[in-house]
This record gives sequence, C-alpha cells and structure tokens, in this order.
Amino acid sequence: MPCEGCMERDNMSTGATMDFLLLGFSELLRLRVLLFLILLIVHLVTLAGNMMIFMAVVMEPSRPPMLFFLCQLSAIELCYTLVIVPKALLSLVVVDGSTISFLGCAAQMHLFVALGGAECFLLTAMSYDRYMAICQPLRYAAVMSEGLCLRLALTCGLGAFAVALGLTAAVFRLPFCQSRRINHYFCDVPAVLHLACTQSYTPELPLLAACVLLLLLPFLLILASYVCIAVALLHITSSVGRGKAFSTCISHLAITLLHYGCATFIYIRPKSSYSPARDKAVSLVYTTVTPLMYPLIYSLRNKEIRGILRKMLRRKKIAQVN
Repeated sequence: MPCEGCMERDNMSTGATMDFLLLGFSELLRLRVLLFLILLIVHLVTLAGNMMIFMAVVMEPSRPPMLFFLCQLSAIELCYTLVIVPKALLSLVVVDGSTISFLGCAAQMHLFVALGGAECFLLTAMSYDRYMAICQPLRYAAVMSEGLCLRLALTCGLGAFAVALGLTAAVFRLPFCQSRRINHYFCDVPAVLHLACTQSYTPELPLLAACVLLLLLPFLLILASYVCIAVALLHITSSVGRGKAFSTCISHLAITLLHYGCATFIYIRPKSSYSPARDKAVSLVYTTVTPLMYPLIYSLRNKEIRGILRKMLRRKKIAQVN
C-alpha cells in the first residue's frame, strides 16, 4: 500500500530531479568554525600521509605482498576521504545544510560502500598474507606471487563494487517521505533508510545481506587466519622468534579492529535504534580519524615502510643539493 506523505517516483525523471538536504552539523552553531578547522587539518594530514605511503611503495622497485596490499589500502583511503570529507566541510560552511541531488546522493553512497567493502576484503587478503608468512614460510614466496596479489586486489575491488551497487539500487528504489532532510553530513545508508516511508523491516534486508557479505564473512576469514597464526606461534619455542612473528601482525590487527569496530556499531543493528547524533559522531571517527590512523600505525610499526620513507627523504635531499 502507498504510504501517506510519500514522494511518488513513478518515472526516472522524477527521481533524477529530486534533491536531498544534508543537515550536517547544523545543531553545532557555536562550534562550526572550530570543527571546520579541525576537520580540514585532519583531512589534509590524512591525504598527505596516505599519499606519502602510496608514492613510497610505488617508487620502490621490489615490493613484497604486504607492501603491495598496503599501497592498495592507501589508495582506497585517499578515495574514501575525498568522497566524504569535502561534503562534510561544505555542511559546516552552509548554515542551513547543503543540498545534494538524488543521483549525487546515490553515487556518494555507492562509492562509500564500495570503498569500505573493498577495504574489508583487502584486510582479509592481508590476513591471508600474514597466515602464509607465519604458518607456511617455505611456500610463502611461491604462493604469494605478484600475479596472485594482483588477482586478489582486483577481486576485492570488483566484489565490493558489485555488492555496493546492489545495496544502493535497493535503497533508492524505496519511496521516500516528503521530508527529504537527511540528518547526516553524507548519504549514509542508515540515514537514508530512515527517510523511507515503510513500516516493515523489508528495506533493511539488502543492508543485512551487504553486512553479511562485506563485514561478517571477511571478519570470519580474518579470525580463522589469526586462529591458525596463534596455533603456529604456540609451537615456536623461542620467545624472541614468537615476538618477531607476532610484531608483523600488530599493525594489521590494529587497523582491523578500528575498521570493524566502527562499521559493526553503525550497520549491524535494527532501524529502531537509529540515533542521528550518535551516528554522526561515530561516522566522524571512521571517516576522518580512522583514515588518519592508518598511515601513522603502519609508518610507526612497519620497518619496511620506515626504510622506504627514509630512502625517499634521502633522495629528496640529494636532489635538492644537486
């Protein structure tokens, strides 16, 4: 049955011309300037950090699998922040919120979900790399070839793109109420679903399926990898060897916990528990703070990254002297 107060979208032209209003942080009138400056600085530092790691790995002639995956992760984070943060900065400049078109909102949601899903899959590939390095070191070089790494990276991107496309199509086929005010700073799935004029839980099923494919299955695979790693570490008699083996996993574990912790809190829950203020606060963490932490964690914990960055800085100094 058609819901009362819903916006009818019987043809493509109606939907294509419909606009949404992103309220952003309109309730924080007195903190706008401070929040804008903090968000801008964090965004610039995030771009610089991820770009530095990306360029450092690309310029390195010999790249082990973990560095190859780290390069892909930095590229994802660069795109991830560029999709979300500029619109968030704009919402802090415009007092009454910023408008976004129907197609623009759908495109932003699709890119956001696709990039986040690709990151989930990539973290799974990185856990498999750690499993091979620790549990089967003699076969590591033969199995983790450049061809396999390329296939894994391509599968991560295409798989996440397909799941995100299905979820976005399912969300934007719903009838939306006359109130098109999205109480968020970007077109996040729960915020847009909150505008749907439906009383059933049917619209949440595509989101549930996407969470299973993008969050639950990759997390179970990562968990299985680390269970095997833990068993292998128990068989290492030397505490020094055990510590060295485990230290190669700390960076990946920290990033996995950050990513899955925030994503699980936002997406794996019923529509009835939706809270705009809480969601915006958590979203601000995983769209701005978390991408900033990734290059810091890897540059501090990974010896290979530190070595590459030192070589890059030496080359820059030599070039300046010449």
